[in-house]
Amino acid sequence: MRLGELVGKEIVNINNGVRLGIIGESDVTIDVESGTICSIILPRRSNFINMWMDKQQMVIPWESIRKIGEEVIIVEMDQCNPIFQKYKY
Repeated sequence: MRLGELVGKEIVNINNGVRLGIIGESDVTIDVESGTICSIILPRRSNFINMWMDKQQMVIPWESIRKIGEEVIIVEMDQCNPIFQKYKY
């Protein structure tokens, strides 16, 4: 599968059915030596209240992906302990 084929697919957590984001609004980390994808980085949805706060992003390890379908990517993420990283624009 090519990276371009992932664009537009929605990411859904199998544990609770929550939509996490859409590929295309995200970034990926790639191992430069092997060329494999290490993780998908999704920006957290912002709202009016947290507009001025530091932005966060959710990192989805490639190992958490369970199935890539025609329209959806199913991941298995523990929502009690998601991996967040802060970044500033």
